[in-house]
Amino acid sequence: MTHTQIDTSVSEPHRVETAIDQAETNAGVARASGVLALGNIVSRVLGMARDVVLANLFGASRAVDAYNIALIIPKTLHDLLIAGHVNSAIVPVLSETAAKNGQKALYQLLSVLFSLATVVMAVLILLLQIFAPAAVRLVSSGADVQTQTLAVDLLRLTSPALLFLALFALASGALYAQRAFTLPAFAGAVFNGAVVIGTLLLAPPEQVTPVFHGYWIDWTMMRPASGIIAAAFGWLIGALVQLALQLPGIRLSSIRFTLNWRNAGIRRIARLYAPVMISLVLDTLVRTLSYNFASQTGTGSISYMNWATTLIQFPHGLVGTAISVAILPTLSRQAALLHEEGEHPFKDTLGLGLRLVITLILPATIGLFVMAQPIVGLIFEHGAFTSIDTDITAHALRLYLIGLPFAALDVLLVYAFYARQDTLTPAVIGFFSLLLYLSVTLLLLPTLGLFSLMIADSVKHIAHTCISAILLHRRLRGMGEQRLAMTTAQTGLAALTMGAALALVLPSLQIAIGASTLIREILVVGIGGALAVAIFVGMAILLRIQELRWLYDLVRRRVTQ
Repeated sequence: MTHTQIDTSVSEPHRVETAIDQAETNAGVARASGVLALGNIVSRVLGMARDVVLANLFGASRAVDAYNIALIIPKTLHDLLIAGHVNSAIVPVLSETAAKNGQKALYQLLSVLFSLATVVMAVLILLLQIFAPAAVRLVSSGADVQTQTLAVDLLRLTSPALLFLALFALASGALYAQRAFTLPAFAGAVFNGAVVIGTLLLAPPEQVTPVFHGYWIDWTMMRPASGIIAAAFGWLIGALVQLALQLPGIRLSSIRFTLNWRNAGIRRIARLYAPVMISLVLDTLVRTLSYNFASQTGTGSISYMNWATTLIQFPHGLVGTAISVAILPTLSRQAALLHEEGEHPFKDTLGLGLRLVITLILPATIGLFVMAQPIVGLIFEHGAFTSIDTDITAHALRLYLIGLPFAALDVLLVYAFYARQDTLTPAVIGFFSLLLYLSVTLLLLPTLGLFSLMIADSVKHIAHTCISAILLHRRLRGMGEQRLAMTTAQTGLAALTMGAALALVLPSLQIAIGASTLIREILVVGIGGALAVAIFVGMAILLRIQELRWLYDLVRRRVTQ
């Protein structure tokens, strides 16, 4: 027997075993993505319900602008100091710790993280209580005095949620590292549900209120501006409840409060997070400037921007975020065991995630683009929300949608860098893309106003995704046989065919159904959506898109087991 024959006989069983392991990994990733997607559906629906309640009760008003200004401050601090750690540093390090050192080491590190977060957030909450007026002025220098005054009151009410949000982020990160996805998946639903319930139960009764539209005034029934405090209180309660939801999955008896923060895992997290921190500081500055720019384009502009963002986050969270979060722990473990298993498992897992994102996000983007006007009208155009508000929000949404496919892919590409414990490269790319965002905004703001922010956001995502893809492709020395170009071409053709057919049919459908009432709006969106799904699935079968077939077979096996 020759040397070549010996290598073949030994390596063939190994290749078969590796293929079986990768198939099990792919199925596990798909199941986790399904759980996260389901949680995202419920969360996004309730998130839309939250915004619908705010739009119906308060309209595009000073109250909603103040609410959004007040929330952006604790949300930004949370993203900067805690949430940004989770996927860039905490999950990779916790996954590596669990894989190499076991559960005891995992909970020792988690104890230090919980203690550190508690101390830091307590100090921040105290500072926000004292310096709330200065923080509000920093974010909203273009807003009027009444809006800023209300925002200060709301900020002081919501800032204690920082502690609950921080501990929730750590608890969910620990569950992700152990590949337990169910409890974190439904946390957002609990959070948004609390805001909806709190607002509906605690908001004061309606009163006749003037709504200004340029040169005329529309007198409508609206809640008093002070009633927005009910929504802020719901936000605080929601942060507490979503933390409580994670606790059954955590061994609380293994967590101890400690001020001994000398832990090798903390040092690795700090090293990984340092570049991300710089990137997030820049992103925070840009976000602050964006709110300032929006506040200078008229009352309600911040609200229009947030309503369009809510709609764009539905497919983004359902596809891009769900798949990326599901795949990160597996990628992190494969990267930690790179010398034992080689590059192929990492590439195969990443390739699966990219193909799934492409297959699902392209039809969602095109369908939402064509149906933007009826969807915004159905969801928001009730009570104090007018048809003019629908037009502006739908236009903003379409401009955001240009960058949606790139944004969904970009999350997964960035997580691939994070899984390999490289946070510097995404930070440098992020710095460049933020400069590009500011340049486009400043160039277009004098002529396009609010809409320049959406165009700049799409340009930012396109640039970030393209650069990330090129650098990661070089880092991995190619992606192997992942069929990314074929999947993109097939899905793109199917989605464009669906969009063209829907654009042709939609006007006739609206005429046939008749005048705009709630039932007719539901019929337009429902029939249009069903038609879009039928056309895309038909084209997918005709073009033999393998990823949809694979998902269908996986779901069918789960149902029949």
